[in-house]
Amino acid sequence: EFSIQDDGSLVSRRGGGGMVTALTAAARFLPATWIATAMTDGDRRAAEEANGDTLKVPDNEIYVRFVVVPRNVYQRHYYVFCNPLLWFLQHYMWNTPRTPNIGRAVYEAWESGYVSVNEAIADVIAAETQNDAQPPYVLLQDYHLYLATARVREKVPGATILHFTHIPWPGPRYWGILPQFMRKTIHEDICAADIVGLQTNSDVRNFLHCCESMLKGALIDYQQRHVTYRGHTTAICAYPISVDAPGLLEFAGSAEVQRFKEQIGARLGTQTIVRVDRSEPSKNVVRGLRSFELLLERYPEYRGRVTLLQFLVPSRSELGVYQTYTDEVFEAVDSINDEYGDGDWQPVHVFYENNYAQAIAGMCLYDVLFVNPVIDGMNLVSKEGPLVNERDGVLVLSDLAGSYEQLSEYALGVTPTDLEGSVRALRNALTMAPDERRRRAAALKRLVQEEDITFWLERQLRDLLAVTKGAL
Repeated sequence: EFSIQDDGSLVSRRGGGGMVTALTAAARFLPATWIATAMTDGDRRAAEEANGDTLKVPDNEIYVRFVVVPRNVYQRHYYVFCNPLLWFLQHYMWNTPRTPNIGRAVYEAWESGYVSVNEAIADVIAAETQNDAQPPYVLLQDYHLYLATARVREKVPGATILHFTHIPWPGPRYWGILPQFMRKTIHEDICAADIVGLQTNSDVRNFLHCCESMLKGALIDYQQRHVTYRGHTTAICAYPISVDAPGLLEFAGSAEVQRFKEQIGARLGTQTIVRVDRSEPSKNVVRGLRSFELLLERYPEYRGRVTLLQFLVPSRSELGVYQTYTDEVFEAVDSINDEYGDGDWQPVHVFYENNYAQAIAGMCLYDVLFVNPVIDGMNLVSKEGPLVNERDGVLVLSDLAGSYEQLSEYALGVTPTDLEGSVRALRNALTMAPDERRRRAAALKRLVQEEDITFWLERQLRDLLAVTKGAL
């Protein structure tokens, strides 16, 4: 993303979130053009200076072409419809007896925001590919662009299209939170893709059930995982996303990360629990802190010995619910430190900034990595940590994280709402025998290396090629 500095200069920096991590890593292996809406004033200026051309991302084989829509259209698309409405729905986070209350603003956000941005993205994809010698492969990403799939199919009929959703896919009853015409249109339009990619097998099953429930006349093949609707067959596939293992290991050994490791070293305990989260309700940070507080309460011997390092990345702070949650996180931290800290030792240290190198440094040094989201599409922290960790650290992982399907054999599973289970899991992790720690840590690292971002990308490209040959 681009920002404008005080002197008027334009500076780019890596955006936050798992999708950015994954797609920039994937672009190391396959040159690509990333078409995206301009979010910031810096993005808009960069688009203006590019005059409709693409911009090369520094240190990546990826080019960005910004789609500029009026600010009020973008506001409706992103801040009213996508976040929080779709995001909260797909993370099962609405308190349905009270929220959401879908009124005129949401209808306008759909009609003059979500639909408009999806049409604008499809128009630019069509323009970008019009001179291609061969029909293009189009990989649409995430919940912002469900409707773009059908529009690209209409404008570029020869394209091979894969839509990949990075967040969970709920079952049909929970989609019922949306008005019927909205949820039906989303499922109709995304089925214009040749492949719908989801994170987990559970998501695939939910998607098939949704199509059976919402799309009259659709033929659902649960064994082959196909949806045939209006004469078009779509393959529904699970592609668990991952990290660029060689690139991340190289980065973890860089001088930048080493400097942060030295700085963090002064705050390590005899044993150290690490969390790395965006500051948002789905990451379950407050319950995680509460579990740590109960651990200190129950086991006094850990006071002064076990430290929690909380790396917290600001996220959507312009939305009230996110800012309120961030305030609750800091209130929980202050409560723990006031109760159990003293002049020589503080139980919790918070690093509140978007600093990827610092977070990687922290993950190199954990004895326990505590990842307990309420629900996650995948959760790349649970893969980054075991890959770079140097201390045979133990992974404590929510059984509602998408990565749990892959990593559960070697992690300690917890239910995100279960404070007692979390305390027991943290205790088991801290007291685990060295040989068992070593066995689990080695297995996790091997698994992440074997099924890294290259594996994720290769599977999609293989399946896209199969589609062009009628073999999927």
